Amino acid sequence: VQLVESGGGSVQPGESLRLSCVASGITFSRHDMSWVRQAPGKEVEWVAGITSLPSLFRAASYADSVKGRFTISRDNAKNTLYLQMNSLKTDDTGVYYCERTPYRGQGTQVTVS
Repeated sequence: VQLVESGGGSVQPGESLRLSCVASGITFSRHDMSWVRQAPGKEVEWVAGITSLPSLFRAASYADSVKGRFTISRDNAKNTLYLQMNSLKTDDTGVYYCERTPYRGQGTQVTVS
């Protein structure tokens, strides 16, 4: 299983970023997926999750800290998970990982300052 994140960068507060995660080695469409993050000196924090259900029934959930600002989505045809991050805050700084327990990618750095 391989999960490869991209799209991180350095932005100012209030700006946006879109993260992507391309999955291989799994039947992507059959798996619930998540984004987690780790801020410097802190433990890993769950950010958002999305179910594997067909789009009509698909459900997304968010940590309170990102609700209303972040949107998780997926494109099963492309084996890709996304995280649209708007109105970024300094507290959003960290390494963001795509996760399908127990698998996690190498992460992509997001810096808001």
